[in-house]
Amino acid sequence: MALTIGDTAPDFTAQTTAGDISFHDWIGDGWAVLFSHPRAFTPVCTTELGYMASIQDDFEKLGTKIIAISTDPVEASARWTDDIQQNSGAAVNYPIIADTDHAVAKAYNMLPPDVEGDPTERTPAQNATLRNVFVIGPDKKIKLVMIYPMTTGRNFDEILRVIQSLQLTAEQQLTTPAQWQPGEDVILAGSVSEEQANERYPDGWETPLPYMRVVPAP
Repeated sequence: MALTIGDTAPDFTAQTTAGDISFHDWIGDGWAVLFSHPRAFTPVCTTELGYMASIQDDFEKLGTKIIAISTDPVEASARWTDDIQQNSGAAVNYPIIADTDHAVAKAYNMLPPDVEGDPTERTPAQNATLRNVFVIGPDKKIKLVMIYPMTTGRNFDEILRVIQSLQLTAEQQLTTPAQWQPGEDVILAGSVSEEQANERYPDGWETPLPYMRVVPAP
């Protein structure tokens, strides 16, 4: 079965362009974004890894690490980062996992269990399902799963927005409405009792509907 929100993110050890890692240890007590791509030297993914490199500081401000995954060997991904920097103007300073035995892709249900053989002989089209984004919390639980087609570049600004929303919920029991942007009004989670709400918001809140309690963003 596919991994979903609330599942524990599978742990693994792997080679990366930044050295060997043990995934859960690498995450530590913060948040993480794991995003995959079909093969190195593919055009859409080149733009994606470049954009992620350009906004890495924004993730770090949220206590969030980013890591990419490829079935290519470390050497190929390392060569690819030169193209990525040339195209985007940003250096790739986050790790790229070398999932050469497809173990991580299989653990995250991104490739079928029967996939085997030399990863460099597989085409990007054969790896089309490797277009996933996983947001993982400090508790090592999956908080978000997104899957994109090969032809559509991913919107990583949206991933930043979601992480900000997730952190509001985790830290202050606040939820966010449709199209919410950081700084806009938020909604008290249903888990907040009336007594707790009165204590936290003595000036009250807006109730556009009986079951909706809207407060300013903290």
